[in-house]
Formats: sequence, C-alpha cells, structure tokens
Amino acid sequence: MSNATVLFLWKVPEPLQIRLRQRLSPLPDLNLIFPEEADESEFLKYAPSAQIIVGWRPSPDLLECAKQLKLFIFPGAGVQHLVPWFNEVGRHHGITLVNGHSNAIFVAQHVVAMLLAILNNIVPHHNWMMAGEWRKGDADAKNIPMSGRVIGLLGYGAINQKVHELLSGFDVTFAVLRRSWENQDSSTPTPIQRYTPSQLNEFLDKVDTLIIALPLTTETEDLIGFNELKRLGKKGIVVNVARGAIVNQKALYQILKEREIAGAAIDVWYTYQPGPDENGRKYPYEEPFHSLDNILLSPHHAASPFDDLDRWDEVIDNITRFAKGRKDFINVVDVERGY
Repeated sequence: MSNATVLFLWKVPEPLQIRLRQRLSPLPDLNLIFPEEADESEFLKYAPSAQIIVGWRPSPDLLECAKQLKLFIFPGAGVQHLVPWFNEVGRHHGITLVNGHSNAIFVAQHVVAMLLAILNNIVPHHNWMMAGEWRKGDADAKNIPMSGRVIGLLGYGAINQKVHELLSGFDVTFAVLRRSWENQDSSTPTPIQRYTPSQLNEFLDKVDTLIIALPLTTETEDLIGFNELKRLGKKGIVVNVARGAIVNQKALYQILKEREIAGAAIDVWYTYQPGPDENGRKYPYEEPFHSLDNILLSPHHAASPFDDLDRWDEVIDNITRFAKGRKDFINVVDVERGY
C-alpha cells in the first residue's frame, strides 16, 4: 500500500465527502483534497502533488502541471474531450484514464421512459389536460403499440445492456450492433440478432426502434444521417442518449418534419452553451426542433439523480485499487480508439 494524493476538481458536497472518507478510511495513507471553491487557482495549487485526479473538465494547464499524475478518473461516460490529450501526452507518461458507468441504470430507465412517453403520446395529452381539453382522442394523438416492434440497440455497453433487460418483458425482438463481439458474454436477456459496423444498413433495415448509446468518436460522428434514419420506415422511432453529434442535426430535423419516421426522443444535443434568442429563450440546437410535434425533448437529464451516493462506488473502487498498487482498474479508456 502506498501514499497517494487524490484531488477532486469541483466543490464536493458534504454528504459525498463523508461517503468518500468513510469508504476510503481503511487506506490511512490516502490524502483526499476537497477544494473549498471550484476555482482554477485552487486546483492548480494542489495538482502538482496529485497522483489521482477526479473530475470532468480539467484545463490543459492543470494537466500539464500535474507532474505526478498516474490516474485520471472521469466520473461519467463521455470522455471525447479528454482523449486527444491522453492519447498524445498522457499515455506516454504512464497516465491511465478511466470513466464511469455507474449511472447506466438511471440512463436506461430514462430511455424506457422516453420511449414509452413518445409511443403513448403522454406529453401532448398531458398538455391538453392542463389546458382543460378533456379526453382528446386518437384523431389528435393515438398511441403506437410497443408489441411487435423490433428494437435496435446501437452500441451494447452498460446502458443498452440495461435497456435490453428493462424492455425484455415486452413482446418485442432485438437486434444489436456493436463494434466487436469477440469479448461479449454469449448470454443475453433475450435472443438477439448480432451486427457489426460494416452491417449498419442491414441492421437499420431490420429495426423500427433505434436506441443510440455508443461513444462519440471520429468513427461515430454523423454516423446516422437522413438515409440511415429513413431506413427505419414510417413507424420508426429514434431514442438518443449518447451524444447529439452521432445523429446529423439537419437530417434529424428534416426527417421528423417530413414525417419519414414516426418520432424521436432526444436527451443529448448539439450546443451546450446556447445564447438566448430575442425572447430570452435558449435552445441547444440550430434547427427548430421545438416547432415539431413528433419529438420529445429532454435536457441531458438521463443520468439523474445526481446526488445518488451509490454511483460513486466505481470511483471509490478505482482509488482503492490504485492505493493497493493494483493496475486492473475498472472501465479503462482505450485512448487510441477514443472510448
């Protein structure tokens, strides 16, 4: 067991500080640094002595001055903004990048909630009742049965594996596309048809419900455009909880506007610092998705609840492994591949 300093790059709430201290208390040589303010100058003060850093968006200056850094823990899934530095610099200095999948069940729950909401037109019927319009019917917005649908899971990591479990009780069939099947456990909640990236069009022709949960890389950016979406057919539904840029923005808007598919439920977007329009409204996209009636808009909220303390168990486990001199970290990112 070795000494290690762990720096957290945000103002860690007191309940989480207590949880971390309690769970890591068997490691007396561990020095946990919780900066009093989420301030870059505070982070830079402690970074040179840190062997482990936990956080989301470190500045290039901070990474450069963290000369003792050996393990960077990103407590989420999307590490595309960190990959270039770790690929070019970090891995050459023996720094390991890991991410977290502990929120997979929350995201999977959100997928199912959005899918059912759009199939059953929950939002428009709710809005009509709020406006006092009682018992609008099928002529206004009729439900789409789940039964008989073919669910296409684009990506089969922790999130879509949980989605598969949650949807397995419905009368549906599943097709799955993932990069490789070499190391995949042969057991799945239900039988599946397996596809690889070279079979994308064949996969899309097979399914009518596309659930996207795969990393954003140079290979997956704009992977799904107008022609790919159209392959889902008029009954097609898209649910995206991965990254907005995997689906071409203009293509998504056009195909929904022209009703070439039935609808979409989107939790991930195209700009995360939108400026206000003339009425002070902020939209995280350029196309007017809010003008459509066949899309469900969600504000990148699938990973909620964010105050759930159990989601930090993977972080605690990786810190513990480091302190014990182990190298078998959970969810190590392959920075050459980008995930």
